[in-house]
Amino acid sequence: MPNSNANARTDVQCDAKGDVVLYRGATSHRADHDHATCAAIARALAGIKGYRYAGEYGGRARDSRPLYFVPTDTLVGVEDARALGIAGEHDLFGGVVPHPFVATKCISHPLVDDRACAPDGWSEAFAREVEPAVLRGFAAFSTDDALRAALRLFALGPVRVKQALGIGGYGQAVVKDRHALEQVLADADPDEVSGYGIALEQDLADVTTYSVGQVRLDDLLVTYCGTQRLTPNNHGQMVYGGSDLLVVRGDFDALLALVHVPSVCGAIEKAQQYDRAAFACFAGLFASRRNYDIAEGTDARGHRHSGVLEQSWRVGGASGAEVAALAAFRADPALTAARASSTEVYGDNPSLPPCATVYFQGTDVRAGPLTKYSLIELYGHA
Repeated sequence: MPNSNANARTDVQCDAKGDVVLYRGATSHRADHDHATCAAIARALAGIKGYRYAGEYGGRARDSRPLYFVPTDTLVGVEDARALGIAGEHDLFGGVVPHPFVATKCISHPLVDDRACAPDGWSEAFAREVEPAVLRGFAAFSTDDALRAALRLFALGPVRVKQALGIGGYGQAVVKDRHALEQVLADADPDEVSGYGIALEQDLADVTTYSVGQVRLDDLLVTYCGTQRLTPNNHGQMVYGGSDLLVVRGDFDALLALVHVPSVCGAIEKAQQYDRAAFACFAGLFASRRNYDIAEGTDARGHRHSGVLEQSWRVGGASGAEVAALAAFRADPALTAARASSTEVYGDNPSLPPCATVYFQGTDVRAGPLTKYSLIELYGHA
């Protein structure tokens, strides 16, 4: 069974200014270890805010104090969020989108042609705005559209097919011909494809994946950039293994003042372009946690490309590092920059750094033995 701070008793703070609650959506697709991680993140956020961690949301009492939500997934529906008392970015750690597909990686690419199925709320303007900031690819909301899209992309080399609801590298396959593509599409859930979409993208080799993001918590605003690591899971597959971040107090200008590597600056600029377009093109979208993955790699012809892969407006793999940085900035008002990392290790009894903050350790039904932890250190220190 999982063993994390999230499984301990609910904190009791009589003088707390409000309650932090975990909100588990009825249609959540996350694994058990992800839910436990979200609970640990919620408990940590309660400590930073001076709130009580009140466990899972069970409805608002008449005399309840202010609530701060930590949803396990991006919330869908502005009116539904408002009914919970979530009206803006100060009410939750995560985000609210107007339509289901907006929360997925499928917004990153255009439809293949004028005949393609388009969900309610689709924005052609967004696809145009982000074209310089993303890789070549298409979004599809039917298997027929996905087939046509991939056949066009095969001219550039292998195609990566990505399920809209996949997390941490799961739900992806690289195909090189029509037969392999048809096998992948045959295994796809038709309801998921029509409701959330499926993404098809030019595949790259020798990839570096950057994480760029921003988190707002009360009066704290932190912005970060860094890189992701891969690690073998319990089945030998290479999956997300953590993030190493440079985090600054303030906005992107404060971050760019410390970053001088051209490739990193380019990743930050593309994330900003994607972020601006999303909030301009999708009415009702708001988020306190905004994270973007940017890939840089080599195509089949040996040319280098970089582009935003997807957005995350919910608790994500880097959130352990984000929360560690928020706590450090709250504790020291003079602190302006820090290095923070999150790590995921598969297997039993891993060796952990002495200063690690563990926010999940246990055996997940699907993932097997897994440990997640974060580290924080002053900027400039090894």
